[in-house]
Amino acid sequence: MDTTITPSTDNNAPAYVEKTDPIERQQRQRDTAHIQGWGADADPANRPAYPMERTPPRLDNVHWDAPEQQQSRVKVYHSVERPGITPVFGTSTPPAGLSGKLRDVAFKFSENDIRHWLILMAADRVNVGEGLLSDLAHGHVPNVFEEMGLRAEWRYNRAGFVKKAIVASALVGTAIYLMRRRSE
Repeated sequence: MDTTITPSTDNNAPAYVEKTDPIERQQRQRDTAHIQGWGADADPANRPAYPMERTPPRLDNVHWDAPEQQQSRVKVYHSVERPGITPVFGTSTPPAGLSGKLRDVAFKFSENDIRHWLILMAADRVNVGEGLLSDLAHGHVPNVFEEMGLRAEWRYNRAGFVKKAIVASALVGTAIYLMRRRSE
């Protein structure tokens, strides 16, 4: 069965779970005969996955109803629309520094709030800067030309490389001009 969970803004409210049989949903659909190609896979005999499909899906040799909850040793973010973290999650890059603080702020907002996503994008940019500073602090000078893929850009997309170089040069030149003009 298809299961859709519609999150609630109230943390104590039970999650709404819709369980709809796909065949029943197909029968409830409006007249779509005028749409070319609509329902091309409706005939079970004409569906490549039909013998394997089941409602509810078949889970052979499963010894659990839900996966065991992974233990958290680092901070793991989850949406405010969800009651808790997923059973399994990644911990390869735990939040740290200013970018981690920005992520703390971002996850106080709902996923449908643009502030959530803008703050996360800013946190990613800050994380790049933190990585550069970390490299320099450990005595490694990053090869920005290589890491940005500029050699491949030069080899396979020379016109694009030249255009980007001209735009970047114009921006840097304009910034230098404005800073010099301001100081005079």
